[in-house]
Amino acid sequence: MRQTNYQGALQQPIGSGFNATSTTNDVIKGIDLKGKVVIVTGGNAGIGLETTITLANAGATVIVPARDVEKAKKNLEGIENVEVETMDIMNPASIDAFAEKFLASNRPLHLLINNAGIMWVPLRRDSRGFESQLATNYLGQFHLTARLFPALKKANGARVINVSSLGHQMAPFNFDDPNFLDREYETLQAYGQSKTASNLFSLELDNRAKAFNVRAYSLHPGSIAGTELGREASLELFQKMGFLDADGNMLPEVAARLKSIPQGAATTVWCATTNTLDNIGGVYCEDVDIARLANENSAGAHGVELYSLDESNAKRLWDLSEQMTGIKFQIS
Repeated sequence: MRQTNYQGALQQPIGSGFNATSTTNDVIKGIDLKGKVVIVTGGNAGIGLETTITLANAGATVIVPARDVEKAKKNLEGIENVEVETMDIMNPASIDAFAEKFLASNRPLHLLINNAGIMWVPLRRDSRGFESQLATNYLGQFHLTARLFPALKKANGARVINVSSLGHQMAPFNFDDPNFLDREYETLQAYGQSKTASNLFSLELDNRAKAFNVRAYSLHPGSIAGTELGREASLELFQKMGFLDADGNMLPEVAARLKSIPQGAATTVWCATTNTLDNIGGVYCEDVDIARLANENSAGAHGVELYSLDESNAKRLWDLSEQMTGIKFQIS
């Protein structure tokens, strides 16, 4: 019986040869993706754009679903092997329409990179009443992956990469009130539980799908300069997080830890392409390697929390996700 990563059984660095300063160019060197089909959500901005460019330049056909197709086409102009399609990750009907169009093409899907996300936004709800960070950062991942699973199976060697965050340490998943109906909304708690959910999904998906040669991974890209993710966060929130001083200036120690966009996308590209993960799945990665458990990290800043690798939490979340989305995720 192949080992799973429940309770962090596989959460140990494997000596990838890369580190926090490694870039996408370092990771993709020598890798040929000709004939591979890839979908990258959020693939027209930030680390998603860097991921798209890197994989397309390595020969893959990269499909970028986007809410604003014209903006996506402008950002992706001049990049070969890229297709842009319409999809709003917060709109279930839009996800279904995109997936149906892709499945109708009869192409296998070798890599599904669930990169799209939002962070630290005011309380908003989607059309179903679900809190927006949970809907975007997790439920959209679950929905899209479920709909595309026939194409992932067809690839006979596919990977699902869920871009999570160190922010999962801000909150476990709240099964009693995931949508902040009976508790005061706190944006960091909402963000944290959405990323914990992404980790639990990767863990359970890998366990269920590996029999069909589909493996799943979650990852922390790092704190990255030059993205739009925190654009709605207040000055006070950044100060509360310890990023800015009383005058609104970034603290030098924070600036020193920031990654460039090519460094931030490196772990995604590594999880998607390295052969060192061929027989390992369900793990949480950071700095271009498998991460340690958080309580084993002496610095106390990085690593993955055990509650986001817990078997019972993962199975419970899977069932809840099917209930919330109304989708029966057919693995067999």
